[in-house]
Amino acid sequence: MSEVYDSLMEGLNEALAFAQGEQTNAVVRQIAVPAVDVAAIRASTGLSQGAFARSIGVAKGTLLNGDMAADSQPAPPRCCSR
Repeated sequence: MSEVYDSLMEGLNEALAFAQGEQTNAVVRQIAVPAVDVAAIRASTGLSQGAFARSIGVAKGTLLNGDMAADSQPAPPRCCSR
């Protein structure tokens, strides 16, 4: 196979071994994501829930369902993905 394929397979096999608890040469980085009070941010803008949701590129239901909580990982809002 190609070098690219071989490299990808090596990486995938290493990831699988790591996930199964085996010792690997994998480098693991953990990133702390601070909690964000989306409701307070929205309130400070003076926008309705619907208008705020549209302004950050998420569905209103995402805000209403609490899917914007810090412990969940929704798709990145438009404002954060640019």
